Order: sequence, then C-alpha cells, then structure tokens
Amino acid sequence: MPTPLERAPDELAPGRELYLKREDVHELGAFKWRGALPALRDYAERGAATVVTASTGNHGAATAWAARELGLHAVVYAPEAASRAKVKLMESLGAELRLAGRDLDASKEAALAFARSASVPFFEDGAEPAQYAGYESIGDEILDAMDAPPAAVVVPVGNGALMIGVGRAFARRAPAALRVAALAKEAPVMAESIAAGRAVPGDRVATFADGMAVRVAIPAAVEALAPLVGESVLVGEREIAEAVGSFHHAGIRVEGAAASALAALRRLGPLGGPAVVVVTGRNIDDDLHARAVERPESFPD
Repeated sequence: MPTPLERAPDELAPGRELYLKREDVHELGAFKWRGALPALRDYAERGAATVVTASTGNHGAATAWAARELGLHAVVYAPEAASRAKVKLMESLGAELRLAGRDLDASKEAALAFARSASVPFFEDGAEPAQYAGYESIGDEILDAMDAPPAAVVVPVGNGALMIGVGRAFARRAPAALRVAALAKEAPVMAESIAAGRAVPGDRVATFADGMAVRVAIPAAVEALAPLVGESVLVGEREIAEAVGSFHHAGIRVEGAAASALAALRRLGPLGGPAVVVVTGRNIDDDLHARAVERPESFPD
C-alpha cells in the first residue's frame, strides 16, 4: 500500500504549503524496504541462499526483513558505534549482525571481504538498479496523490539511491518541479561529488544523521544522481537537530536524515507553490532524540 502524503502542520514550515511523504510509518520505520525487497528477490532468483550487506541500520533492517520474507539468510555488517535502536531492530528481524569498523565505509570493506571469501553475494546499498526502481515508486505515489505537481520535492541524500528514484519519477512526470537534495555539511563527499558530476575522494564524516553518514561515494550512484539534482542544500548539525525538534513538537518522531529535508527546505526562498518533503525514517536512539529536542544548541553550528 502507498505510504501517506499528508499536509504538514503549519508550525513545521510557517508560510509554506508543505506536504510530508510519510515513509516513516512503515513497520520498519523507514523507506529502505522498497529497495531491499526487489534486490533480494533478484538474488534469490539467481540461486542465492545468503546475502551480505553493510549498513548503519535502516538498510540492514530492510535487508533482514526482505531476507525473512524470501527465505534467505542476511549477514549485516554495521559500524561499531551503530545506533542501539537500529542494532536492536536488525537483530529482531533475524540478521546475523557483525559490528566492524569506525564508520559505514569501513564496515562495507569488511562485509565485502567476507562475501568474497564465502562466495556469497554482496548487496551494496545504493549500487543496485533494483533499488532505484523501488524508490521511484515513492515519487510516483507523491504525484498520484496530488491534483497538480508540487513546486519542489526535497529528498535527504545519503548514498543517493533515494534521490535517484524520486528524481527519475519527477523528471518523467513533473520536470518543472525543483528537485532538491538535502545534504549534511559534516558528510561532504556526496555534495562534492554531485558538484563534480563524478565520485570524488572523501575522508571525513561527522554527522549524527547516520542515514547520511557516507564517506566514500559510489561512482554508479553519483553518475545517475548528478543530472537529477536541481539544487543542492547543505545543512549543519544544529539545523538538523532543530528540525528533529520541530517534528517532535508537531507529534512526529524522526531521525536526523529525515529532519535534514525540513532543514534544507527552510533554506530555500519562495517556491511559488507547494513543497513535498520525504520523511525517510523514525529510527533514532532515545538519548540522541532527547538531546536534539531539548538541547539543539549542543550540536555544532
């Protein structure tokens, strides 16, 4: 079933007509199932019994969920400092969880090495065409639910797969709508890669929005993504935290990546029509959520 498209409470974006695409209401609390299910179905049809992946949480949970649906075994590598809430979710869904590395890309290196040694498929989040097609359905659902296309759609960018999918739907059906990529200043490699039109080296990631905590860009994803982005908006940690708090006060729990889209929207000038923000997920540790809501000034500006 399509996830809801809802008119946002006025306090989230005063003076704007804003709609929220509520991917957070899925049972997994995030959008990643849309890409994991078709990708793992492809692996199963090719004879795989086990799939290996790396994730900060939501992708790993979606992989475990899809594996359970299809009768596969999921091995998920995650950073040693991964969100406790997301670790618990992945384990509850049956993932064989292995904590390795200081960040996502270090975990990915360990996962790839294991997959090669065990001769099993490595499911790289953001590199599978089946994911792009799955996420394209989000854009189609937005446009199906509206009487006329919005002036803008704002999408958080981690590895870029979600923006590729949504961007393709909008390019196909609503090319005049502004396609806005929300990017974390403290994980700059994707912004730099989009600007360059190719994957560039990255060596720094320091964002609490773990869904955007990418240090190494995926070349195929950047190649597909760059032409689809109409405007890139970089947001800081405090802006993201303030947006987490705004959602909380409106009765919606979100994680940092989801809040980044609202933070990016707040940086845009007049749009001449409604905007849509994709609310990507709600899986955030309680203490981190409380800090963002109660002490956003404790995050770097």
